[in-house]
Amino acid sequence: MSEVPENLKFTKDHEWLVSESTDSYVIGITDHAQDSLGDVTFVELPDVGTCFSRGDVFGVVESVKAASDLYMPVGGQISEVNEKLEDSPEKLNESPYDDGWIIKIKPNLDDELSTLLTSEEYKNEIGVE
Repeated sequence: MSEVPENLKFTKDHEWLVSESTDSYVIGITDHAQDSLGDVTFVELPDVGTCFSRGDVFGVVESVKAASDLYMPVGGQISEVNEKLEDSPEKLNESPYDDGWIIKIKPNLDDELSTLLTSEEYKNEIGVE
């Protein structure tokens, strides 16, 4: 069964987002996504300083099964990337909500958060009770 932490917001594309501070969000992929992908073999990360709008592709996760685009849950500027994923992409499988975070951003608009799913809504989306 997929883990769906209560304190996160989610997208239908299986990314998660959590506020780290008033001007910083952490973004990654869900436990459901990493499980569906299988063993992750490569993560393409964006450059720090790059700006994206909500819904833009900001990277790619490759696994033994498939390659999957990563979509921005909200618009913002990349403030940090998880460089550990370059040498250890398996961190996405081992710890998708902790060590396997992908990027940190400075968000553009807080009102975009209303477009994201709560943990309960995401559980319904993926068919988990």
